[in-house]
Amino acid sequence: MADDALLKQLEESTKDVERHQAETLHSILQHQRGVRYLQRYLLDVEDQNAPVDAAAFRRSVPLSCYDDYADYINQLADGDDSTDDHDRHHLLSVDPLVCFFYSSGTTSMKPKLIPYFDSALSKAASHIAHQGSAAVLRRFFPPRPEVNRRLAFIYADSITTTKGGFKVMAASSFPLQSSSSSNASRSLFSSLTSPVEVLIGSNVEHQMYCHLLCGLRNSDSVDAIHAPYAIGLIKAFMVLESEWEQLCEDIEKGFPSLEISDVQMRDAVIEVLGGAQPNLSNRIRSIFEEKDWGGILRKLWPNVRYIRCVTTGSMKQYYPKLKYYAGEVPLVGGDYFASECCVAINLDIKQPPELTRFVMLPTAAYFEFLPFDSTENKVVGEETVDICGVEIGKMYEVVVTTYRGFYRYRLGDIVRVVDFYNSSPLLEFVMRAPKTSYEIVTERDLMVAMESFQLVLRNIMGMAIEIVEFTSFFDFASSAKRLKIFIEVKDFDIILQDKSPESIALLRKCCSALEDSLGSIYKVQRNKGEIHPLSLAILKCGSFDWLLKVATENGAPASQYKPPKIIRNHDIVDVIEGYILATISL
Repeated sequence: MADDALLKQLEESTKDVERHQAETLHSILQHQRGVRYLQRYLLDVEDQNAPVDAAAFRRSVPLSCYDDYADYINQLADGDDSTDDHDRHHLLSVDPLVCFFYSSGTTSMKPKLIPYFDSALSKAASHIAHQGSAAVLRRFFPPRPEVNRRLAFIYADSITTTKGGFKVMAASSFPLQSSSSSNASRSLFSSLTSPVEVLIGSNVEHQMYCHLLCGLRNSDSVDAIHAPYAIGLIKAFMVLESEWEQLCEDIEKGFPSLEISDVQMRDAVIEVLGGAQPNLSNRIRSIFEEKDWGGILRKLWPNVRYIRCVTTGSMKQYYPKLKYYAGEVPLVGGDYFASECCVAINLDIKQPPELTRFVMLPTAAYFEFLPFDSTENKVVGEETVDICGVEIGKMYEVVVTTYRGFYRYRLGDIVRVVDFYNSSPLLEFVMRAPKTSYEIVTERDLMVAMESFQLVLRNIMGMAIEIVEFTSFFDFASSAKRLKIFIEVKDFDIILQDKSPESIALLRKCCSALEDSLGSIYKVQRNKGEIHPLSLAILKCGSFDWLLKVATENGAPASQYKPPKIIRNHDIVDVIEGYILATISL
């Protein structure tokens, strides 16, 4: 389909959303009504042959979360999808199960499994979202035949097999594994600067290095630099900073560092390098030797037109650093596509994260919204409003019913309705929802506080201090209930070498300013003495890289990994506490 037709179809889908949503729910329930999960709740509907409307569906089927599906998903993974061959009661979907995708795995050491069913209805619904997104990108950046390569930091990750024989993988691995999409796969991956062997490698650090190496070798033909999330680009550019001398040497000699031990990946990269390239190596080396990282991406890749990744939500913290590397090269935002379904599309992709807005896709799934009270940091009851009932300025948790086996499922995302595009809500992504009422600091509270904290650090310490990463943990178990914040600061171990009383006093002053910025609910409980003073732990450089390694070793996809801002798993805390350089308590 031509781009004009795609964009027109996308535009039409945002009109008359009430009708689109009714048709979407009808289509899902007509197809999936007999699955075992729904039958538990729909057996009481008077006329079993009559269509179930939205009111009856919401009245009969309760809101759900991942735990409500865990037993079913485990049964599917084990290969138990029916009671007998003659009377198949499918657990979650009537469509055949193809494989499982990993969730990002940021809140626990082990990621969740998301079943992927071969659903023609879902493919049709998501087609307009994915193809429409590509058409929007081409509208801003029309293709250039002579400069058409992408430096993409994507990783296929390891693939495991369940007891029932189903593959488990990152969503990014699926095109490489699916024989039915081989033509699409060839088209998708042929534009990348890296060969497929780099994507399917087994060591993320080596893959990232080889992505950079192949991208530099093809520097004049790179049109775009891409990663699913901003953190993926930040980590890649940090490797560029630390390994540029080795990269130049590899290009000069025509083969990668001996540390790259994966034979297939190594051989494929040698072929891309195409022999010794001393002139290219000298040109790149002269750029690095200037030691000016501001705007370096345009210097290294002179024809690059844009850099694309998700920069909203918890990724917003990386935006200033990306802008520093990018200089005048536009940073292009991503869409609001969840693992479970597509939610909304970004039509104005050049906006910064604080101005990024997403247009809801009323044909992608059936949507409901739980009102969220920002002053109390919690949803208000369990009564949802539909897509036509949302109000501008109010915040909601998104609830979805999908074509692929999730029904009235709480995504755990908090959004704000800022306007309407035609009759479809225009959303701002706010944060991940608090898991419990005990969470007195939200992801957003923490990010706002850390922005202020970095400025305070620079002012009080008198140095250009850069916070590399941070996370938090609220210790409910101990008698002294307190919030612990863990930070990694670039070169901060040098500052702490003497641990002088003066340095500790200045840090304690900064810590006090941080606590003062932690949101109204925290302040109220702190003033009442219900929680103890804040504890700030400064970590060794590279601590969060080790956390990424642990997460990926436990199955979390490297392409989708997002460092958790709020830790809810003691195992993760145990890992982090082993890297503490100093702890500042008020």
